[in-house]
Amino acid sequence: MKTTSGFRSNSIYFLPLKKEHIALVNTLHAYPEVARYNTIGVPKDLETTAKILAHKIDENQESALGWALYDTRKNFIGEAGIILAPQRFQKAEISYSLAPDQWNKGLGTEIAKQLIQYCFNDLGLHRVEAGVAVHNHASIRVLEKAGMNREGTHRKILPLSSGWTDNYAYAILKEEWKALERNL
Repeated sequence: MKTTSGFRSNSIYFLPLKKEHIALVNTLHAYPEVARYNTIGVPKDLETTAKILAHKIDENQESALGWALYDTRKNFIGEAGIILAPQRFQKAEISYSLAPDQWNKGLGTEIAKQLIQYCFNDLGLHRVEAGVAVHNHASIRVLEKAGMNREGTHRKILPLSSGWTDNYAYAILKEEWKALERNL
């Protein structure tokens, strides 16, 4: 059984993603600014969004974790997730989406750091990965500020609404994260 629990960073509450968050996530991904680099596309309806989020909500599977993100005033501001690789690889991929009115406040970096920390400290993983569209400069900055390293480019791998685009592959290893933590 999945043991997704809630936790808090300095300014964000990470609450386990539940069915009652589906409408909020649907609205979030309907913002054109959010949908621009979103590989799931703009959800057509709540049923489609529910299907997309099912693996992050279903407590009977262990390949994905998901959180609804709230600010300190209890306002929904986004969603985040972790997709786990088969256990022998000891790695995961992180993702996050924030409402446009929350951009440029340092929250993306805070979220990415919390997800990385969760992967290493709570899940005991060896490696954390993230992908980002090559033109998504804000998310590139977030991943780099969180300590991740660009490892390569996947050509025309992302099916965005604007067409197929390239993706930068980012990652951080547990020993790199521990070194960063010691220097903070």
